Amino acid sequence: MRQYWWKILSIVLLLYTFIAGLLIKVPTIGNLYETIRNLFFHVPMWFGQLILVTVSLVYSIMYLRKPKPHYDIMATEFARTGSVMGVLGLITGMIWANYTWGAPWNNDPKQLGAAIALLIYLAYFVLRNSMTDLDKRGRVAAVYNIFAYFIYIPMIMVLPRMVESLHPGGKGVEGNPGFGGDSLDPTMRVVFWPAVLGWTLLGTWISTLNVRIKTLEDKKHFS
Repeated sequence: MRQYWWKILSIVLLLYTFIAGLLIKVPTIGNLYETIRNLFFHVPMWFGQLILVTVSLVYSIMYLRKPKPHYDIMATEFARTGSVMGVLGLITGMIWANYTWGAPWNNDPKQLGAAIALLIYLAYFVLRNSMTDLDKRGRVAAVYNIFAYFIYIPMIMVLPRMVESLHPGGKGVEGNPGFGGDSLDPTMRVVFWPAVLGWTLLGTWISTLNVRIKTLEDKKHFS
């Protein structure tokens, strides 16, 4: 039971997010109206994605220091799940933008940065699949993963805040993209932060399942 508690917590938090996120009374802010409920899905997915690729980065560094196959698998699967969550975050963002900004794609700096960042991570998997030597693949992929992460962070967290943007926190736009301080209404905060934890735990769960599957496949292949 001890090893499953966080998985149960993930399910409970996401159920709470879906139910409370659709039923609670939300504040009227600008032209967001009821679409503001997407905040409980779109933004937490990106928070979860950031945490997952950070875990992937840590395992890539660990692999370069001590090339254990398990570290390579962990780095790969956390990056994979993080990329999927990023795609979902981009899609939910486009749906939201269609209602609030008039079109799903507005060439907003944050939209462009997110798309470029996801393409960089897509190249990570293409690079991995282009090599058959396991040790070389692990080392090259680890180096690239570190490179990808430190390009990704400025793309979605730094550059959009330095230029004009439709997103909160952009130049000339009020609000904190990290939702600290008074940027998030108290009634929404009680759903938003549990949603962040729930999506992150779900991503971790999926990643660890994929790690177990890949480990079993490798054992079967090399036995």
